[in-house]
Amino acid sequence: MKTPHVSHQRPEDENLGVGANMAYGLQHVLTMYGGIVAVPLIIGQAAGLSPADIGLLIAASLFAGGLATLLQTLGLPFFGCQLPLVQGVSFSGVATMVAIVSSGGEGGFQSILGAVIAASLIGLLITPVFSRITKFFPPLVTGIVITTIGLTLMPVAARWAMGGNSHAADFGSMANIGLAAVTLVLVLLLSKVGSATISRLSILLAMVIGTVIAVFLGMADFSSVTQGPMFGFPTPFHFGMPTFHFAAILSMCIVVMVTLVETSADILAVGEIIGTKVDSKRLGNGLRADMLSSMIAPIFGSFTQSAFAQNVGLVAVTGIKSRFVVATGGLFLVILGLLPFMGRVIAAVPTSVLGGAGIVLFGTVAASGIRTLSKVDYRNNVNLIIVATSIGFGMIPIAAPNFYDQFPSWFATIFHSGISSSAIMAIVLNLTFNHLTAGNSDQQSVFAAGTERVLRYQDLAALREGDYFSEGKLHDCDGKEIPVVEVDHGHGEPRAMPAKSSEHV
Repeated sequence: MKTPHVSHQRPEDENLGVGANMAYGLQHVLTMYGGIVAVPLIIGQAAGLSPADIGLLIAASLFAGGLATLLQTLGLPFFGCQLPLVQGVSFSGVATMVAIVSSGGEGGFQSILGAVIAASLIGLLITPVFSRITKFFPPLVTGIVITTIGLTLMPVAARWAMGGNSHAADFGSMANIGLAAVTLVLVLLLSKVGSATISRLSILLAMVIGTVIAVFLGMADFSSVTQGPMFGFPTPFHFGMPTFHFAAILSMCIVVMVTLVETSADILAVGEIIGTKVDSKRLGNGLRADMLSSMIAPIFGSFTQSAFAQNVGLVAVTGIKSRFVVATGGLFLVILGLLPFMGRVIAAVPTSVLGGAGIVLFGTVAASGIRTLSKVDYRNNVNLIIVATSIGFGMIPIAAPNFYDQFPSWFATIFHSGISSSAIMAIVLNLTFNHLTAGNSDQQSVFAAGTERVLRYQDLAALREGDYFSEGKLHDCDGKEIPVVEVDHGHGEPRAMPAKSSEHV
């Protein structure tokens, strides 16, 4: 007898159709556009490139990010986690790459490209190690990392709301912050609307309306849209052949390690948010896609690729779990890399508008982390202090950006990122207290003893309406005392429960 086939579709495999894919995909592009163009802009200026070459750097980053997104979302054998993750130029390597190009050493800009290729190849070879650490990422660790990702991104939203360019005369002006506030209010109002489609597109619609308002107020300039070529393919090795220098490669290897940790956290975070299984094989496929994309990107003039945390937030806000939506966004990025005209249109969206939407997006990431942390058992253990220490450690680079300036450069590279700081601390403390349990006492610290008392749902389920406690005894609604007995559930932990009348407990 044949067993009927039952299809278990993963939430990320839902295809919403061309129209929805394009609308939600464009929303993803708008959300991460500011972040993806910032890195080539900073490095190009540090390398002393001409405005035209910086423009080509930006186009190359859009093109490479689009290809990386398509690889990550659609996947090939052994490459791509097939999750709704947008890929783009990793911000974690900015300080290192600026240091390489500003050091006056050999190679200049070409040494950055060579270092990225070599370090990404090393990263590709060691992904099997990283893909087997999923058992060390329980909700305790992933919750800490997701929360920290959201909190770490909040300064980015604040800078965007203030205007983005700290050297501009109107940076932090009431006009900029007011425009961000209007965009934020629009997001909230559109989210409240009864229509599910409008609610899910609230970020994109708020950005469009915010931009239109900015045009009427004279705060948006679209004059540069018509300047420059309409079409252009990123030329391979336009900036010269990559050169390979040991010191540059070594420092870039540290960046790649940080990228692997952050990407692991993002893959696990988005898996948690959309409610799908992420095993070591899937994590490994995602990390390999990351490293392969990072190896190919310098050919076109781009840098290390990684998942964009702000788009993880967008998935959480909209509830759109489809990877095909993000793949469509990746296609848009490729097109933007080929059509500088379209890139200039999106670049004209005022940064303040992005800031208003960013507050909701990044705050949602933190809220998702808090929701994950609510699943953690805090009774009679030091999980509370693990959460407190890890998040506190991750906040140091935000609260004091110069905290690690006097540390060795390799150490500063790893810990200047709040995300990698909290991830490393959470993993180490979880291993120390929850895996290496030798020496743990029944009450490890004042934090364990001082955690609030909690009751399990099954304990409360035994109570009936009108039951009350008086002078240490449990009574029913008629004032009769209900016996309380200790029941051993096989875990060595007796538990007090009220005995139900006419039932033996």
